[in-house]
Amino acid sequence: MPFDHDVIGVESEPCERSWTSRDTLLYAVGVGAGLGDPLQELPFTTENTAGVRQRVLPTFAVLAAQARTGRSLGDFDPAMLVHAEQAFTLHRELPAEGGVRTTSKVTGIYDKGSGALVVIEATAVDPATGEPMITSRSSAFIRGEGGFGGDRGPKDDWTLPGREPDHEVTYRTRPEQALLYRLSGDRNPLHTDPSFAARAGFRRPILHGLCTYGITGRALLHTLAGSDPARFASMSGRFSRPVLPGESLTVSMWVDGDTALFRTAKEDGTVVIDNGRAVIRPA
Repeated sequence: MPFDHDVIGVESEPCERSWTSRDTLLYAVGVGAGLGDPLQELPFTTENTAGVRQRVLPTFAVLAAQARTGRSLGDFDPAMLVHAEQAFTLHRELPAEGGVRTTSKVTGIYDKGSGALVVIEATAVDPATGEPMITSRSSAFIRGEGGFGGDRGPKDDWTLPGREPDHEVTYRTRPEQALLYRLSGDRNPLHTDPSFAARAGFRRPILHGLCTYGITGRALLHTLAGSDPARFASMSGRFSRPVLPGESLTVSMWVDGDTALFRTAKEDGTVVIDNGRAVIRPA
């Protein structure tokens, strides 16, 4: 069955999601916090350290705001779907434990020729007050589903600065990183099942794109926002290549006032997150 384009703009029913201190701690470890030096990121990895208040990594917002869309897109092979882009805006710092009420909708289905790009936006609010907490936008690229004659979608004006980065930070990942990260909710077999990964064209299971995204967010948080989640306003990026668990990642940042452009690359220079933007609130 082809895509149902009538799904565009149809808002889902609200759904509520809550999280505990354990969930946010597990997420932090899942995106590498504490790796190499377990004392380095204690506000994000512990809840009972003397004089340290537990805080939440900003990229947890993407998980907190996840919700089902209002209607089914149609039939397609899930092995052909890859996460293409991710963006979020944090309207206020997330608590170590709490909840949101979220609605979502498909805002576009674009024809990229070799595949279709499906864009989804979610809005998460405080269930008690209705105050906005998170706005999230994600897109999925579904290989083999393009060629239907639709709009190719808006162009991004992101341009690599013509100078050396202002900052570069390298984090390594664990060989078992995907096994850790999946415990935060993403059980897609692409990241654990060799036969499923082979169907998708990969020689072995790959790391979750949102794990790479979370690792990148840690680098931005600690380098640009003084490790203060309250200063982290927004982040966006495009997934350009897969990462294998155990590979090291270098985040390059170009700063212009409160805005930074960034990209994340592997040791061989392969860019894995491109077109990155982050906005940091003043101290």
